[in-house]
Amino acid sequence: MLEKPNNQPFGSQDNEAVIAPPVEKKKNWLKKAVYFFVFLGVSLAFFFSQTLISEKSSYSWIKHMPILEQFNTLVESADRKLKGEEENRINILLLGIGGKGHDGAYLTDTMMLASIEPSTKKVFLLSIPRDLVVPVEGMGWKKINSVGSYAEMKTPGSGGQAASQAVGDLLGIPIHYFVRVDFAGFTKIIDELGGVKVYVDNTLDDYSYPVLGNEDGPWNSRYEHLHVEQGWQEMNGSLALKYARSRHAAGVEGSDFARAKRQQKIIEAAKEKILSINMIFKPMAIKNIISDLSEHISTDIEIWEVYKFWDLVKDVDKANITNQVLDNRAGGLLVNAVGQDGAYILQPKSGDFKEIRYMVQNAFSAPPAEDSHKVDVEKTKVELKNGTWINGLAGQVSVDLEKYGFEITRISNSSHQNFQKSVIYDLTFGAKKDSLGILKEKTGANVSFDVPDWLTEELKNDNAGKTDINTPDFILILGEDANK
Repeated sequence: MLEKPNNQPFGSQDNEAVIAPPVEKKKNWLKKAVYFFVFLGVSLAFFFSQTLISEKSSYSWIKHMPILEQFNTLVESADRKLKGEEENRINILLLGIGGKGHDGAYLTDTMMLASIEPSTKKVFLLSIPRDLVVPVEGMGWKKINSVGSYAEMKTPGSGGQAASQAVGDLLGIPIHYFVRVDFAGFTKIIDELGGVKVYVDNTLDDYSYPVLGNEDGPWNSRYEHLHVEQGWQEMNGSLALKYARSRHAAGVEGSDFARAKRQQKIIEAAKEKILSINMIFKPMAIKNIISDLSEHISTDIEIWEVYKFWDLVKDVDKANITNQVLDNRAGGLLVNAVGQDGAYILQPKSGDFKEIRYMVQNAFSAPPAEDSHKVDVEKTKVELKNGTWINGLAGQVSVDLEKYGFEITRISNSSHQNFQKSVIYDLTFGAKKDSLGILKEKTGANVSFDVPDWLTEELKNDNAGKTDINTPDFILILGEDANK
């Protein structure tokens, strides 16, 4: 409404200029209008497709249309914010389970954190291995993939929330939402999208891929040979699921960590497909997918929040997606161990979750692109050694250096842990000067071209009996000054 300054009536002599409506009100009105028409388009698509399919009258069908019951909520929520949006970070936990008909139906087969930074439209994906052990209240240390299953046995329907709580405690961040999908739902959704196009980095040969439903059959019928060629591949739902789940492939694809990277590829490919085919104009696909959601997906995301999420991620560029996997490689943050029951488990390398939390909480702190480019060009490898008694120091520094493009070949404790000042031992003798300059600037370390005898002996012991030695360009021994 137009207002007269100083409470004077309109039309008085000193009110010759009319005050325009506030710009913000116009923007709010326009935003609500946009939400209205987008929702109207989707609703009409649902309406016509469902009427034709069900052969019911429009009136009888519209009375039972659950999405229309939330129409007012959607329009009124145009200005509402998603959880975490005010803090500029939204954390969603993505869970994959076997579902009904599978052994361990609620054991988590896939666990991934997806974080969105709304202000920059950046996305951070972190795969969490199912063999990682975490403390569970009243139960001691358990594999993280079992948390949801234990919760479901106690209170049906609580598995997603329980897993979210466990991951939030592990990473030291709030988990705002979760989405849990079973194998059947995953397969059907990919098929309704018309399949996905995925670039296969390495030819995958798995001679022990389990045949679902034949777990108790003859030995030769329990497994099949899964073969996926390197290069771009069109995958239907069945192949996408197999590619994402394979655990026993030959060569580099045979680890759980390679598996986690494949799962991230499938998620990115599905996102690209959804954007490319304009789902809003495919009412049949929308109907089928929503039908599948009710049976195969569990989530705490409300319908109005789905539209807000769509608005956030539809313009995300692939270059703004960062992929990370918690793993046990030489430069990783986890180590292999054996549980009390003799089972294989993974534990934090530092003995606690401090390093992992540091990495996750600083996921969106990016270094200058120019520095990263220089390090990438020189393909620089760094071995980190903790020269102090500060627990987890090397792990935290590795997180920061990897953002600049450095490949961390190994993290370990030095036999000498009385360093006050950090030291870089340059094994290239100045050949990678750009990387050396960046490493020195970011760590404040001194530089030496002479490796002391004690360090040479230590390196020999580290590599004793190993055939896959990854020789570094620099050895960085961290001192007390690195604890900033």
